[in-house]
Amino acid sequence: MKTQTINNRWTLRRQFVLLIFACLGLVLVGRAFYLQFIEYDFYRTEGNARHLRSVAIPAHRGNMHDRNGEPLAISTPIKTAWGVPEKLIEQPAALREVAALLDLPVDELLRKTETAASQGKEFMYVKRHVTPDVAKKVDALNVEGLGLLREYRRYFPSGRAASQVVGFTDIDDVGREGLELAYNEWLSGEPGKRRVVQDRTGREITGMDIIKPAVPGKDLRLSIDKQLQYFSDQALIDVIKEHKAESASVVVMKVRTGEVLAMSNYPSYNPNDMSKRTGGQQRNRSVTDVFEPGSTMKPFTIAAALESGKFKPDDIVYTSPGYYSIGKYQINDVRDNGWLDLRGIVRKSSNVGVSKVATQLDPEQMWSVFDSFGFGRSPGSEFPGEVAGYFNHPILWHHIEQASISYGYGISVSALQLVRAYSALANDGVLPAVSFIATDVPQDEGLRVIDKQIAREVRNMLESVVTDGTGHRAAIPGYRVAGKTGTSHRSVEGGYAEDRYVSVFAGFAPASRPELATVVVIHDPKGGQHFGSVVAAPVFADVMSHALRIQNIEPDDVDDQRVGLGSVLAPAGGDRS
Repeated sequence: MKTQTINNRWTLRRQFVLLIFACLGLVLVGRAFYLQFIEYDFYRTEGNARHLRSVAIPAHRGNMHDRNGEPLAISTPIKTAWGVPEKLIEQPAALREVAALLDLPVDELLRKTETAASQGKEFMYVKRHVTPDVAKKVDALNVEGLGLLREYRRYFPSGRAASQVVGFTDIDDVGREGLELAYNEWLSGEPGKRRVVQDRTGREITGMDIIKPAVPGKDLRLSIDKQLQYFSDQALIDVIKEHKAESASVVVMKVRTGEVLAMSNYPSYNPNDMSKRTGGQQRNRSVTDVFEPGSTMKPFTIAAALESGKFKPDDIVYTSPGYYSIGKYQINDVRDNGWLDLRGIVRKSSNVGVSKVATQLDPEQMWSVFDSFGFGRSPGSEFPGEVAGYFNHPILWHHIEQASISYGYGISVSALQLVRAYSALANDGVLPAVSFIATDVPQDEGLRVIDKQIAREVRNMLESVVTDGTGHRAAIPGYRVAGKTGTSHRSVEGGYAEDRYVSVFAGFAPASRPELATVVVIHDPKGGQHFGSVVAAPVFADVMSHALRIQNIEPDDVDDQRVGLGSVLAPAGGDRS
């Protein structure tokens, strides 16, 4: 009986224990059911929040090429180190290793991380644009909360040669200067997004579906010729050294299409070195800076005189005794040139002659001709920072101003404006639209600004400047060249500096069928010479000869005797500008 009672107790206990386990099992099943079905959405959301991320897919920025397909700006993949501040701050020893690898000041990185963590930030850049070998070493540290993401960095294969035209991008690959800025929307593209699963350290375990694909930017084919750009850049370096000048610019343009083949400035900079992207070196002086062009304006005064109907090319003007007074102001020539026809005024660069012509013109009519050539107006190139220059309306002219403008004082222009105006003279009086983009189709968008016959008369006068006048140093063997020298005193506060000059040469070739126009501007030469005929004209000859060869333009002067004479003729006197 006693044994039976004990067995019954064990049976009850066993049943009770089994009941308890059964209840616990039901609780677990119920909890599992609750978690899997009732709270499924909540816990899935929480899990995704901790391990599922949307990661940006960077868009490849479009490349820039020169007119022949040579690269001027390209984007290359590069790694960037990033981290979760809250996790990094708990690993000071690991942070010190990271700082050493990334060549960062330890204290600065610790302070930056502490600040980000205290502000509750979940993301911070540790270092942007890390080289591949360093990125591998950082990744090998396996630091919790530290990761690497892919970005793009802009690289400029031509270095300083085309830097001020191409411009540069910032660390986020956004255009900040030059054509990188002007065409930023075209080049940028659109970043995409993708889902990834990350482990507890923030490292990507696996990629999932793409939410939005990245759209790469579009390439841009510039009008620039990379080879000619190198030549023009070197020509400026040489003239700066020889004449100890402050700065210089050269622009080469196709006269029919307005395409800019080369645009160089000194000083320049290497856009691949971010530390050099400061100050005036990054400024495209050919577009943003202005100067008084001196005697290079005389052809436009003569064009206005011919258009007025009051003058013909053979009309003569008395320039003796070599000076001309207007009120208290006196206009001077280098020597007494006596009687000069309009051709002689241009060839000998007579300030007196051109002033006497200008003062017989209606101010409104003279202003209208200058205005139609683009002076005082923005060139419309869409280049950032381009200027319109300075050119007053005649109602604001002082009584001496009409005369001074006729030989390039009281008016300011950019190198781009001047080369465009000379392109119009070369292009039979049609002003081309400026373009930094290559075109394979001739443009018909030019604006006729002067009669074709007048343009050709002035063109012949400019050719005589090179063959028999002040511009003989601009001659190029085998080619007929037309152009004009110019020298002006630099304007300073309160007037003009007596010992500071701007030396200019503007012209085009071949003169019989002009294809290219070039302007050279040298600021403040201090090497003992300052005339445009001595300082700027040889640079024109150097750059233009390369341009003609590179563009495969046939010679138009095959007379050996004439070519020989063209290289040794002395200037015929007059203004040595």
